[in-house]
Amino acid sequence: MFEHLRGPWKRAIAPIARGIVRLGISANGVTVIGAVGTVVVAFATGLSGWLLPGAIGLAILVAFDSLDGSVASITGGGTQFGAFLDSTLDRVADWAVLAAIIISMRKHELDWIAARRPGPDLWAQIGMAAALFAIMTSFVTSYARARAEAEGYEAKNGIATRSDRLVIILVGMALTGAGLPLACLTCSLLLLDVLGLITVCQRIGKVRGDMSLAPKPADPNHE
Repeated sequence: MFEHLRGPWKRAIAPIARGIVRLGISANGVTVIGAVGTVVVAFATGLSGWLLPGAIGLAILVAFDSLDGSVASITGGGTQFGAFLDSTLDRVADWAVLAAIIISMRKHELDWIAARRPGPDLWAQIGMAAALFAIMTSFVTSYARARAEAEGYEAKNGIATRSDRLVIILVGMALTGAGLPLACLTCSLLLLDVLGLITVCQRIGKVRGDMSLAPKPADPNHE
């Protein structure tokens, strides 16, 4: 949904990318710094429970996620290893954000128990389960694309790309951190689950359709 903004955004951050090049930082260096920063901010957010500042910090890191590609373009173009590193560390960052949400919700549940409130903290429990499911759909979405490309097909389609998923998560975090009930974040995770599952099915369906249209290999025993 947000992929059409990639071009204008890359043009907007081009001056920053040129500044990074002048500092002597490579594209791979930018990738590693961004991933490490995301992991640190995510876990600091989860452990502290400060969802609004954490969402703002993560939004800044996510917004500049494409800096490594811009730096690579300025310094002569990207490499296969650079693309591999970027994709791999993106999975680490995605896991860290969702793991931090689980930690935050568990903390909320423990506070609920300590306050001796009646009944279980259902929104926290549902939210933790939804975050675990979101981790699965996030990883399978990326794996489906990688596996399709390994088989010679393309599976970039889907209703929710990585940027879409992160926007949904961060908006839910920010709204809850701003004072809305935890149900807001849980509902954003449930939405993420639905869109993630649809995206996985869309990619599977596309590859299945492409494979059915591909010419069948000749039978070596046929004369």
